[in-house]
Amino acid sequence: MTVLNAGFIKKWSMLFRSAAVISSSAAAVLSSMLPLLFHTDLTPGYLALLFIMLITAAFAVHGVLTHAFNDYTDYKSGTDQWSPALLSGGSRVLQTGAMKPEGLKKIGVLLASVLLALAAVFIIAGRIETAVLLTVGVWGAYSYSMPPLRLSYRPFFGEWFSLFPSILLLGTAAPWIALGTIPVWAWQNGLVNALFCLAWVMIHHIPDIKADKRAEPAKKTTVVWAVQKFGYSASRFPASGYLLLTVIPISWMVWDRPAAAFGAMSAVTVSFFLIRNIDPKNVHEVTDCEKKLLLLAVFTALWLGIFV
Repeated sequence: MTVLNAGFIKKWSMLFRSAAVISSSAAAVLSSMLPLLFHTDLTPGYLALLFIMLITAAFAVHGVLTHAFNDYTDYKSGTDQWSPALLSGGSRVLQTGAMKPEGLKKIGVLLASVLLALAAVFIIAGRIETAVLLTVGVWGAYSYSMPPLRLSYRPFFGEWFSLFPSILLLGTAAPWIALGTIPVWAWQNGLVNALFCLAWVMIHHIPDIKADKRAEPAKKTTVVWAVQKFGYSASRFPASGYLLLTVIPISWMVWDRPAAAFGAMSAVTVSFFLIRNIDPKNVHEVTDCEKKLLLLAVFTALWLGIFV
């Protein structure tokens, strides 16, 4: 392998931030694919092609597009430069010089244009589900980071108007495309997985509180808002609150899917204890908690996919 190829692979692998994509997007896809494999007559070959398509879309949108726009905006505002930069602080492709800010922005704009063009093609071909999936994904990535919306810089807006719909739709995409409808179990799985994702993203924001407050414009995440409103210990409240919301879809599945509900509730309970016991001012402790939440998110998604 040449030095040029090694550098190319390194900078793109940095931008992908695979751990985050796998524990959110890929896990959400598997959570809806497994029931199709175990409980329908769809052929394994068709499901394999569908899985490859959805994973490719997930890495394109949540791995490249989202991180390209987020890295660019957070670099311009300054928050990533002041971040402790363990799991937080962007992919570091700009700070290390692996990519240039305007070049990264161009990558994002070009990819967004290609994905929207593909969405238009799918509409013409009558594949409305796939078109909606791509459009919502692009919306989520752009609105989360790029001005004038820059919703991640506003408390609650980034989660609910950008991140949540994108992850929820990805988690229901497989049955929608394959069956032409979204079954109840897919809504249940999708809601739990999306809310779990919001919870670990809130933990992800804790180490960046000081950097986000120092940014220009200030990045007033939900975590920053909670700290300004109730004090530093309240930085754990947003994550705990989103975990608490998972009780709604979990309660929905109790009678028809008791095993699924038990596994999901167990993961949520463990997550509550992990969050409760962290020192929010200890960056390494918070980062370790986030890693455990990522693993619990994957466990929850797979458990819900198996027990339908």
